[in-house]
Amino acid sequence: MELDRIDRHILRILQNNGRIPNRELADEIGLAASTCSQRVHRLRDEGVLLDTHATVDPEALGIDLQALISVRLARHSRKDVEAFHLHCLSLDEVRAVFHVTGRQDFVLHVAVRDTEHLRDLAMDAFTTRPEVAHIETSLVYEHDHKPVLPDFLGSQQ
Repeated sequence: MELDRIDRHILRILQNNGRIPNRELADEIGLAASTCSQRVHRLRDEGVLLDTHATVDPEALGIDLQALISVRLARHSRKDVEAFHLHCLSLDEVRAVFHVTGRQDFVLHVAVRDTEHLRDLAMDAFTTRPEVAHIETSLVYEHDHKPVLPDFLGSQQ
């Protein structure tokens, strides 16, 4: 799908505030509300706009610790890689799965209650897997993320 300047503007606003009412979105962009609504629906239908999420304070859910777990696989067959990837996605504690190049094969962002929970997760969910050769855990002191993706093409227009 070809995105024009208006589509990109809609996406920038929605990435910062996915709950903005259509009327406000239309006013901010300078479109009629019906036109704005049609564009947002088209972006969803075309698979550009994937979803809307609420950001929740981890501590409110009893999550006091986050970590990155780097995993090196013993074998790199497609079957083993896919099996491990699916296993990671099935775990409630795993917030993000990155299949990467380099010395490690995966980097997992996990959220847990405490160090005991982290140790149990590492021991029970990863070191017991036959495809895992090695894991290394790094505690996250601070976590911030940008909700808006870079718009490299939009900045060139």
